[in-house]
Amino acid sequence: QVQLVESGGGLVQAEGSLRLSCAVSGLTFSTYAMAWFRQAPGKEREIVATITRSGGTSYYASFVKGRFTISRDNGKNTVYLQMNRLKPEDTAVYYCAAQRAGYTEYNYWGQGTQVTVSS
Repeated sequence: QVQLVESGGGLVQAEGSLRLSCAVSGLTFSTYAMAWFRQAPGKEREIVATITRSGGTSYYASFVKGRFTISRDNGKNTVYLQMNRLKPEDTAVYYCAAQRAGYTEYNYWGQGTQVTVSS
């Protein structure tokens, strides 16, 4: 059974930091690209950052570039999202997702973790 379990969300003041973690089990972690998405109330889900299977390449949405960092530890089957200089508009539920090689869609999703940034 594949499981993606996010943690690390919470309430933080603007300009603060949070580190999200996503622990993955039930699949060969190193063969999956990983991503973080977010969804704010009343808005569509949007991609935040992605990282390749080896961790050598990452992509960031323009609205987080320079503030967020995605990383992974293939030995711990975990992907991280370090979020610095948080803004109220970063408030959302954050989801991690796993993408099998050769697929365009994401095959597995976590349940999400709430991030709330107060002004």
